[in-house]
Amino acid sequence: MLRAFGFAIFMCLMAVPAKAQDQFWVQIEARQTLAEATERARLYARRFDDVQGYYLGRGFYGIVLGPYSEALARQELRRLLGSGQIPGDSYLQTGRRFEQQFWPIGGATVAPLPEEIANEEPGALAQEPITGQVETLAEARASEAQLLRSEREELQKALRWAGFYNSAIDGAFGRGTRRAMEDWQSFNGFPPTGVLTTRQRQVLLQQYNQDLVDVGMETIQDIRAGIQIQLPLSVVAFDSYAPPFAKFTPTGSLPNAQVLLISQPGDRSTLAGLYEVMQTLEIIPPEGPRSLRGDSFTIEGIGNGIHSYTTATLQDGAIKGFTLVWDDRDDRRRTRILETMQDSFARLDAVLDPNLNPPGAEQSIDLVSGLAVRQPTFSQSGFYVTTDGTVVTSDVGLDQCERLTIDRTTDADMLASFPDFGLAILQPQTPLAPLEIGTLQTAVPRLQDPIGVAGYPFDGVLTAPTMIFGNLIDLRNLQGDERVIRLSVVTRASNAGGPVLDAGGAVLGMLLPRRNAALQALPEDVQFALKSEVVTGLLENAGLTVRQTDQTTPLGNVALQRVGSDISVLVSCW
Repeated sequence: MLRAFGFAIFMCLMAVPAKAQDQFWVQIEARQTLAEATERARLYARRFDDVQGYYLGRGFYGIVLGPYSEALARQELRRLLGSGQIPGDSYLQTGRRFEQQFWPIGGATVAPLPEEIANEEPGALAQEPITGQVETLAEARASEAQLLRSEREELQKALRWAGFYNSAIDGAFGRGTRRAMEDWQSFNGFPPTGVLTTRQRQVLLQQYNQDLVDVGMETIQDIRAGIQIQLPLSVVAFDSYAPPFAKFTPTGSLPNAQVLLISQPGDRSTLAGLYEVMQTLEIIPPEGPRSLRGDSFTIEGIGNGIHSYTTATLQDGAIKGFTLVWDDRDDRRRTRILETMQDSFARLDAVLDPNLNPPGAEQSIDLVSGLAVRQPTFSQSGFYVTTDGTVVTSDVGLDQCERLTIDRTTDADMLASFPDFGLAILQPQTPLAPLEIGTLQTAVPRLQDPIGVAGYPFDGVLTAPTMIFGNLIDLRNLQGDERVIRLSVVTRASNAGGPVLDAGGAVLGMLLPRRNAALQALPEDVQFALKSEVVTGLLENAGLTVRQTDQTTPLGNVALQRVGSDISVLVSCW
């Protein structure tokens, strides 16, 4: 069924009730009318004590025996098939398709059968399966020979999905495929001939497609976004447009499930920007493979209980794609759903209007198109000291971080840490090319000299670093430690780790965090920095060569701010 929708019109399916995962049934028949299925269930109930009937969806009513444990279900299937009490194409059923139960009717006892039915032979009920008599091996080979190559490949895919086949999907039924068929037949209680009958092929494909049925995979056309695709409409439903996304949110049965359809006009620069922005969203965890190549990108994110996959392609001035977000414990269904979405994705003529937003749409720096941006545990400042992007920063709290980033986008490793000095050295995982690196001052500054502290005082809310001006007050701290200088400047917590510059733009030291500030009750403008000569010694101890100077040629405030901006970085802990 094809669904088309606009801005305010969309329909979704109700979620299928879940059955206990450790219960199995033996499915013995399926009928296409309720009256016929009820009559057949009534007949079987005279032979067996555990007959049940459920609507299976798609117009079929199933008659089953059970529930059993998996081991007992397989035992019963073999026993009943061997004794001819059930149709030869009966098979195991997990119950995922079961919807409304139609048998027993209100738990009532079964009415006596007419005399002619009561006198039937025990195997009579097994002589009329829904697909007719079971094929002979020769008949099965003959029906198999009529299959198209695409149908043969689909069977191989189903066998691979079921865990019995791990070779190429080529439509050639060689020894590997035959062995997989035989193993699947044995596992499902069929005679292991290595050739699937028509009914067995139906059962295999039914199993293969069961996950898609469970989540209500259905084709939709989003006319505004210009995308046609199959989506799991039992677990997600259209919510709103927030360009460049058409958002599908969970209906409740699977709270982690989400889908975004991506549609926007643009070029390669727009595509690259989208690639970066997508990786900041909470629904796309930072761990997982990702690649931007030419006119397309893919991003896979795994973590925090979810597994997401995003793909987008630029074609004819339009960027289109999708994101699937799923529970990371349900990889089997996620893989099947993702494969179907990829195969069914088609571009239509339209592209989502960038100016289209729902009335009252929330706007926030913490949101991108209404989606939450992933936030670090804390952020602080740092500064470049080598031309390949090595950074000096404060070490406080960094040992608790699962991930460190430079300017939010580049992952970094801890190259060295000196807890006694409060300094850490970070190495970017991919080399960077800073606009400028810090030059450390070797000359002794004079008291009351003007200084500037560069960094990110608002935890990175401002995208560019700022400069805060003050004065040098003492060449030691309040306890007389000469490794530290005392400053008069008002900073914020996330300025810690940033460079303290003299009037000529050389680094006098690294700003230290205020430790136990509440207990010390120091004036707000009392700050401390690790001296440049100590920073230099620690860097050299780590095997790094630093740039130094003993000169001070005063710069104007604008030029000084430019130096501070070029060498400063935002360091984030995740």
